[in-house]
Amino acid sequence: MIQILFVCHGNICRSPMAESILSEMIVRRGLTGKIAVSSAAARRDELGNPPHRGAAAKLREKGIPLVPHRARLLTEEDGEKYDLLIGMDEENIRDMKRIVGGKYAGKVRMLLDGTSRPRAIADPWYTGDFEATYSDLVEGCEALLGRIFS
Repeated sequence: MIQILFVCHGNICRSPMAESILSEMIVRRGLTGKIAVSSAAARRDELGNPPHRGAAAKLREKGIPLVPHRARLLTEEDGEKYDLLIGMDEENIRDMKRIVGGKYAGKVRMLLDGTSRPRAIADPWYTGDFEATYSDLVEGCEALLGRIFS
């Protein structure tokens, strides 16, 4: 089974949205048991908090079930446990590599790096644009599944 961990700054917007989106894609495509997905924070700001209300509302609007979730911090042990550690922007990537250390840095990737237009995914905590974030996350998750099952 492939283990994927999505990571963003506080684990209340982008990473739980990505976890929910990819989890739903896995179910809809009959891939349950082949991929496991979770999420974590690169920073401590929101530990223990549920997903942001804007993230939850956007997922509801799109018919994507929100996975049960409370923000947790990425750990060095996650580097060993997960096959892929997927960040949303350059700051996440730096934080992730610092936390998991050099031994697991090769597992760290940015979600949209595998698309035709590699870029960071803007944090809707700051932009307020959950629609743009949702679209970017869907694009990244589609590309990720395509790479895994190509």
